[in-house]
Amino acid sequence: MSKAVLKALFIMAIISAQSYPRILVHGHRGARAVKPENTLPAFEYAIAAGVDVLELDLAVTRDNVLVASHDPALPEATCQGPAGATRVIREMTIEQLKRWDCGARANPDFPKQQAAPGTRVPTLDEVLQLASRGAFEFNIETKISPDKPHLTPSPEEFARLLVEAIRRNKLESRVIIQSFDFRTLVAAAKLAPEIRRAALYAGIPRDLVALTREAKATMSSPHYRLVSQESVRALHEAKFPVVPWTANDEAVWDRLVAAGVDAIITDDPAALIGYLKQRKLR
Repeated sequence: MSKAVLKALFIMAIISAQSYPRILVHGHRGARAVKPENTLPAFEYAIAAGVDVLELDLAVTRDNVLVASHDPALPEATCQGPAGATRVIREMTIEQLKRWDCGARANPDFPKQQAAPGTRVPTLDEVLQLASRGAFEFNIETKISPDKPHLTPSPEEFARLLVEAIRRNKLESRVIIQSFDFRTLVAAAKLAPEIRRAALYAGIPRDLVALTREAKATMSSPHYRLVSQESVRALHEAKFPVVPWTANDEAVWDRLVAAGVDAIITDDPAALIGYLKQRKLR
């Protein structure tokens, strides 16, 4: 092969790399489409699939242990436990919570999901200890709401517990803190400005740059329906990466790729990784 041809191929490779930047894959609640959400089996599946980021939610027990759960109360459809016991996580100690099996039943909303009997709600420390299995990151949501203060610690305490856990596991550079409730992001920014923060948003269209700044966030995470080429361009000009949620089909992935997003949060990370590879985007 001549030097001229080699040079041409090299230039084409550079242009291709610039035209199609790597889009990171966040496994939503681990891999909710395939394994019980927010569980070690889901996170382990996502890691094996090659995910870039494990996305998870946090609740807090009565004795202030951070645990992976999207809902403040354990759902009846998927979690089995002691008869008559409370399902509200904030009303349980970690010892009481560990009596519940949240993998015995597959979620009927996800036809591909496989049950994992005997699966317990993991603590955040248990999830973060998976870090040694690869170079992936963690995208951790504080599930907190101003109108339900009895279900969580205060925003400041929630942020403190989370920052302490991140630092205890020496993962400051590998964690994103995300929330719809910007009070925890503001508190986290004061405690640990070096840790990235994502402003989650759904609802009526808004100026996402202004919203991200309001949240003291370092990246924007809107619902995928709110993403456009114009909004992504504006966020990028403001130096904010764009990480939409939760996109599960190819038509939506096509639109997000065309818009120029930096990452996609999905319930089926293996499928999204396969899609990106097929299109030479990974």
